[in-house]
Amino acid sequence: MDLSLQRRLAAEILEIGENRIRFDPEKLEKIESALTREDIKKLIKDGAIWVEPSGRNSRGRWKERHEKRKKGHRRGPGRRKGPRTARMDPKKRWMTTIRKIRRFIKWMRDSEVIDTVTYRKLYRLAKGGAFKSLSDLKRHLAAMGIQVR
Repeated sequence: MDLSLQRRLAAEILEIGENRIRFDPEKLEKIESALTREDIKKLIKDGAIWVEPSGRNSRGRWKERHEKRKKGHRRGPGRRKGPRTARMDPKKRWMTTIRKIRRFIKWMRDSEVIDTVTYRKLYRLAKGGAFKSLSDLKRHLAAMGIQVR
């Protein structure tokens, strides 16, 4: 039983691909006798011919990977491409670091842990890039003999 004509006509009428056309196995004789577009339209209306929903890409594997990456897995050096600066903009990195350091030395000045002269010295050192991080600043303060919580 060759239903290629009926399949093609149904696909044209429904404006979809031929692979998505399905026929009711109990009404194959009716479908085979349908040779015009009107006959095919009637069969579609009766439910003898219908459209199979299109398949989508499964997101199951993506969801699994995403959950692991949220936990920090699959993010090692072997996964990274390009230089470090491609992942974190150097300017943005500097801004976050310097803001944190400046906030801390302002807090120390306001809490009277350090005086304004020391504050100015630390501020200038920070601007010059003397401290790599907040912990580096704290080590410097400890070397100076200033105790911070």
